[in-house]
Amino acid sequence: MERIAVIDFETTGMSPGQNCRATEIAVAIVEDGRIVARYQNLMNSGAYVPPFIESLTGISNAMLRTAPPAAQVMAEVAEFVGSTPLVAHNASFDQKFWDAELALIKRQRVQSFACSMLLARRLLPQAPNHKLGTLNSWAQLPNTGKAHRAMADTEMAANLMLFMAELLRQRHGIPTISHQLLCSLQKVPAAKIAEALSRARGSR
Repeated sequence: MERIAVIDFETTGMSPGQNCRATEIAVAIVEDGRIVARYQNLMNSGAYVPPFIESLTGISNAMLRTAPPAAQVMAEVAEFVGSTPLVAHNASFDQKFWDAELALIKRQRVQSFACSMLLARRLLPQAPNHKLGTLNSWAQLPNTGKAHRAMADTEMAANLMLFMAELLRQRHGIPTISHQLLCSLQKVPAAKIAEALSRARGSR
């Protein structure tokens, strides 16, 4: 599979449009079928973590007071990722925060996002549901740690992407898995995915 950067944010809420901010980010660079590099940090934006979010993630206001500034973390992680194509589980959520936090340091995303959740809905329709934890248990992928912490979720999403890439190679006969292919497949209606996979196989 082409080199990708799998990311996950923990945040104070659902949307930067509701004045929510990121509290933690993790990135796993995947290349040659494995994770080859990682970045993780808490990030202090000055935003308040509500009790529900603290109980969900385990990230407290006290932890964030001693964390590095959000601007510093985003500058570091943007350099770490560079122009590597991005992947996230439920990518619409992480993309919003990636774009919003980059904008605050006057930077802009240059690459597209693929979504492992949308891909799983098309490639793994037999799974009980398409939540990240469920998919990892169902596919018997490694336990990466506490859910709702950024690195644990990032590594789960990375392992899931590797699992689906192997499925595309072994079951569907597509030897080269590009980020562009992933972005294309995630937009295909579920009822037409077999046809799309056949086209992808024939074009290689």
